[in-house]
Amino acid sequence: MSTAEELKNEALERIAAAADADALEALRVEYLGKQGTISALLKTLGKMSPEERQAEGPRIQGARAAAADAITARKDEFERAELEAKLATETLDLTLPAPDAPMGSVHPVSQVMDELAEIFVDLGFAVATGPEIEDDWHNFTALNMAETHPARAMHDTFYFPDSDADGNRMLLRTHTSPVQIRTMVEQGAPLRIIAPGKVYRSDSDATHTPMFHQVEGLVIDRDIHLGHLKWTLETFLKAFFEREDIVLRLRPSYFPFTEPSVEVDVGYSREGGRRVVGGDGNADGHAWMELLGSGMVNRRVIEMAGLDPDEWQGFAWGLGVDRLAMLKYGMDDLRAFFDGDPRWLGHYGFSPFDQPTLSAGVGACA
Repeated sequence: MSTAEELKNEALERIAAAADADALEALRVEYLGKQGTISALLKTLGKMSPEERQAEGPRIQGARAAAADAITARKDEFERAELEAKLATETLDLTLPAPDAPMGSVHPVSQVMDELAEIFVDLGFAVATGPEIEDDWHNFTALNMAETHPARAMHDTFYFPDSDADGNRMLLRTHTSPVQIRTMVEQGAPLRIIAPGKVYRSDSDATHTPMFHQVEGLVIDRDIHLGHLKWTLETFLKAFFEREDIVLRLRPSYFPFTEPSVEVDVGYSREGGRRVVGGDGNADGHAWMELLGSGMVNRRVIEMAGLDPDEWQGFAWGLGVDRLAMLKYGMDDLRAFFDGDPRWLGHYGFSPFDQPTLSAGVGACA
């Protein structure tokens, strides 16, 4: 019997008889460590003749592999025995109260969506929804957006490679305005709705993300004018920010789907390094901040929806829900809204019991 065979048999016997993991580790070092006896045999191969090396090499390598496999198997046995012993001593008393566990939180966007709905439902609005995968007609054409409008460009809009059964180009909606068109077509007039939801645009930086949230409002009725728009937005912002000193400024602008169109600025001041809505933007220490776009619904849009623009008029407006949440609750980076970081949600999230109500206060403590 060769020395390799003798060492292998000896190692296997001692490994099988090892009492615990520490004894097993000592045997691994003794046989397979740098100074181990089987390792020492491997070092002798260089001094052998080719014929001897060809005969002894496989025996020594076999002894080393057998010892290593035996050590691994024995180690697994110790680990299983340890786990079984641990499980045998652990018990669960189901009569005890449940342990305290962290409770999930409501995302700020969801909370603000609920706040918006609470305010506008009280003003007589309904909440309308529509598909996020839209066709070109509802997303652009019906909203009086020309074929050459920049928003139709491939670098601004996520288009699908295939058209629908009617040949319309399909895309991820770039705003929730298609909901306005679909609701006017389906329900006619008079109409008062808000359309909150996800929208998609090809843009990404600290203040823009490819997917974000919008809420748009639409009123269609007889004898509607710009004064109704301003009163509605002013009433909404006073309720949302829970302040009576909200001052709005309307500036002429251009949107294809409204005429006339106005940008709405709100007065604000800086407190503790953050912008706080409230006060006259012309006063000392205050300034104006652009908050949303709005205007009277374009006659062509009313016609596209199958209504008579000589009988029906209306106004529409839209703003970003994410930015509204940032402004009210003091977040400074839009990208954090979509990171899914539980620490951020733990800090800025809301208790599921913090339901916004006009009587108890729309804003809850984050």
